[in-house]
Amino acid sequence: MHLWIAQRVTAAFLALAVAVHLVTIIIAVRGGLSAAEILARTRGSEAWLLFYAGFALAAGLHAAIGLRAIAAEWLGWRGRGLDIAWLGIGLLTALFGIRAAWGLYHG
Repeated sequence: MHLWIAQRVTAAFLALAVAVHLVTIIIAVRGGLSAAEILARTRGSEAWLLFYAGFALAAGLHAAIGLRAIAAEWLGWRGRGLDIAWLGIGLLTALFGIRAAWGLYHG
């Protein structure tokens, strides 16, 4: 039950985050900003760091829960090994995204 709720909460957050991300990029590009100018404006912004770190964490958790369900259904994989694998995949994926967000922040 907890994973089902987490899957729905992360889906809702991701829907909002993707919308914010895309609208921000479209507005910036239509405003004439280059990629370098966009990066210069986001560098050092704690708000964007938190936004993208949250985005990465939600994406990692959401994907891992989905992969866990697929492994359980298609492969019949159950038990502690499955839980450890999906948690590891989720954390690794989230860490890659958070590292990218840190790169945007720190430059």
